[in-house]
Amino acid sequence: MKHTVPVDRLQPGVFISITGLGWLDHPFLLNRFRIADVDQIKILRSLGLKEVEWDPERSTAQPLPEQQELAAEEDFSAAVIASMLDTKRDRTEKVRAQREGLARCERLYEQEATGVHDILRDLNSRPAESYGRAKATIGRMVGSLVGSQSIAIHLVNMKVKEPGMAQHAMNVAVLALLLGKAAGLDEEQMRLLGLGGLFHDIGKIEVPARVLRNAQRTHAEEQFYQAHVGYGVKHASVIPDLATSVKNIIACHHEHWDGSGFPNRLQAAKIPRLARIVAIANRYDNLCNPFDLSTARTPGEAVAFMFKREAARFDPELLQIFVKSVGVYPPGCFVALNDGSIGLVVETNSKDLLRPLVMLYDPGIPRSEALLIDLREADAKIDSVLNPAKIPLEAVEYLAPRGRVDYYIEGVN
Repeated sequence: MKHTVPVDRLQPGVFISITGLGWLDHPFLLNRFRIADVDQIKILRSLGLKEVEWDPERSTAQPLPEQQELAAEEDFSAAVIASMLDTKRDRTEKVRAQREGLARCERLYEQEATGVHDILRDLNSRPAESYGRAKATIGRMVGSLVGSQSIAIHLVNMKVKEPGMAQHAMNVAVLALLLGKAAGLDEEQMRLLGLGGLFHDIGKIEVPARVLRNAQRTHAEEQFYQAHVGYGVKHASVIPDLATSVKNIIACHHEHWDGSGFPNRLQAAKIPRLARIVAIANRYDNLCNPFDLSTARTPGEAVAFMFKREAARFDPELLQIFVKSVGVYPPGCFVALNDGSIGLVVETNSKDLLRPLVMLYDPGIPRSEALLIDLREADAKIDSVLNPAKIPLEAVEYLAPRGRVDYYIEGVN
């Protein structure tokens, strides 16, 4: 039930909504907010508003009784409005720059993913050339991270709902580099780690799609699936001068810390460290982006599942670092802000993981112009993480039309 109140009965502490106005038609940062001072009430009057919606649950004060309505007085708010509009224009320009930055990351991701597709396709027929291109691809990623003070993780909006092996390889390489950087790997180790992330599943080209896609495999099908590790090692043998560390990632990315993995049931420190890193990145991406997207977990659910249900599989130290690296609000998770808005985390910075960049759902604004709010610079904060199954479908389709979680990372100084 909606509650409305005359503007003249407002006082500081009343939480209001002015969603009837377009975001550019008023000087406030958000369309829903708690009244902070009397000047904001004067501005509401100057906008021609006679009454507004108010939310009793989010209010820290009640509207004034009718007999205590504020007496009309001369309006001195014009200068305040002008100043607020100037500030908002500056914010609008910053939002435009942030939107362009996200679009740039999407273009770079798609360019690299297309290149990775070609590398994997040509690996057997032109191994030396493909390996050289793979080293160049990983070199660009690592070059951005080396020496950087922090890492920005960007959510990218892929143009296709069902990408192939190249996108998975890209995601695993990106996530592995994120973890490797946080774990203190040097530049050479990072390059080897990235190459292993790209090549970890090259053996799957030998496994029929019906087996790969089947979540309920028979024993025989599971054996066939697990054979992709051996096939991968065989394909890697044709790559000239491929480092042993990269071969070990291909051979060991399904080994588990507790010895329950395959193919050799290696345990703990017997599993090469870079393979342990790729194992975490691989599992996270498979949980977020399974073949059947109806079974996909949100980034937050994936992290919680790995930490609470599967922790025995992973190096405990590396798993802790990974959880800290992706943060409490990983890009791709849906959140509720303290003003009632629904948003999608689209970017985090390792320096301040609790205050990410959020895209807000507003059906009155085209998605291509969606409002981005940097919580490091706003009064708003995240109240809770939302399950997409429990929020309106139109909000999910607006914020995450592809249903996938793909990341691009870059160093920030």
